[in-house]
Amino acid sequence: MPFIVVQSNLAASAFSEDFLKKLCSSTAAALGKPEDRMNLVVQPGLPMLIAGSCSPCVMLSVSAIGVTDTADKNKEHSAKIFEFLTRELGLTEDRIVIQFHALQPHQVGKKGTVMSFL
Repeated sequence: MPFIVVQSNLAASAFSEDFLKKLCSSTAAALGKPEDRMNLVVQPGLPMLIAGSCSPCVMLSVSAIGVTDTADKNKEHSAKIFEFLTRELGLTEDRIVIQFHALQPHQVGKKGTVMSFL
């Protein structure tokens, strides 16, 4: 049950429903998770600075159980997600930052319990 949070200083118009569906599909494939388990939120139009510049940029956070817990896995995920974001948003790699967070099943609640019991 991955959680994807996109923060950007790009306008909301850059994040159409079509973009959200493509991002869901792309990140699900990169993480090896089913699309129907993905959770995605986009926060556009934020005041942001990356690497000393307020030029268009994106910070993406990926939190997931079992697939973001090693450098080797995250290197693979990062390459695939960067490829998608640079292509779809027209940003260069230096304007994108990704954070990976490893979650444990007891840290994710669903259906009145936690994933440990589902």
